[in-house]
Amino acid sequence: MAELDGPKLDGPRLEPRSGKARQLVVFLHGYGADGNDLIEIGRAWLGLLPDAAFVSPHAPRPCGQAPVGREWFALTFRDPNERWAGVNAAAPMLNAFLDAELKRRNLPPQALALVGFSQGTMMALHVGLRRAVPPAAIVGYSGMLIMPGDAMTDAFAAEIVARPPVLLIHGDADDLIPVQSIFHAAQGLAALEVPVQWHISAGVGHGIDQEGLRHGGQFLARQMTGRT
Repeated sequence: MAELDGPKLDGPRLEPRSGKARQLVVFLHGYGADGNDLIEIGRAWLGLLPDAAFVSPHAPRPCGQAPVGREWFALTFRDPNERWAGVNAAAPMLNAFLDAELKRRNLPPQALALVGFSQGTMMALHVGLRRAVPPAAIVGYSGMLIMPGDAMTDAFAAEIVARPPVLLIHGDADDLIPVQSIFHAAQGLAALEVPVQWHISAGVGHGIDQEGLRHGGQFLARQMTGRT
């Protein structure tokens, strides 16, 4: 496995229930958390995805606002373009990790699914829509579709070379990333001809409830195995 520039991504893993990995599900955690925050979702989905291996890498940077957490990119909220600059800066390292993990599992690139939360959803959408071979699916919780200047441009649209099925899930009581972000993302993805579904969790803040977990797991099972 080639060494990556800068810190190498790594994190907790779960082996497939069947004993043989035929799919790879990668969790991308939110700002200020780490890979341990989402890996337990994999345990909840083992029955739906018995042939899937799960991995939840720690983001590459210590979080500027959380003493023990990590971040995919810094957030100061002083620069309106910092999210766009951030996803672009973090993408090469994440892509290299995805390629290395697929190689380690001896899996083809289409066996990949990305599941993000918050800042991790921003990364999942940014990277997943630019992979040379589309992932099998992307599930994004409580996140956003990041565009330059927060607007669709011809140059942005030209970057989109992969159109995997996407499921977006958001709580309607989210006070960190407003629920309106799901409509903005869904409209943007539809304009890019990316197949997108969405679900709003009633009464849920910046988090994931059992209904959201169920929708996410069943969506992956349909897209990756044809099972419901």
